[in-house]
Amino acid sequence: MGITLKAARVNAGLTQQEAAERLGVAKDTIRNWEKGATYPDVPQLKKIELEYKIKYSDIIFLNSNNS
Repeated sequence: MGITLKAARVNAGLTQQEAAERLGVAKDTIRNWEKGATYPDVPQLKKIELEYKIKYSDIIFLNSNNS
C-alpha cells in the first residue's frame, strides 16, 4: 500500500509549516516535495520516516506531471 507524501503529512496531523519546522527545511521545500518538483535526500527521508511514522517504501513520490 502506498501513500503520497502529502497524505502522509496530513495523516501525521501536520501542516506544511509544522512539517518544515520538524524536518529542518523551508515550507517551500515541503510544497515542492509534495508536488514532485524536487525530492528529499536520504537524510531527509530518514527524518520523514520518523516524523510521519511511515516507511520510505510506502511513500509514493509524484513527478511534476502528476501534480
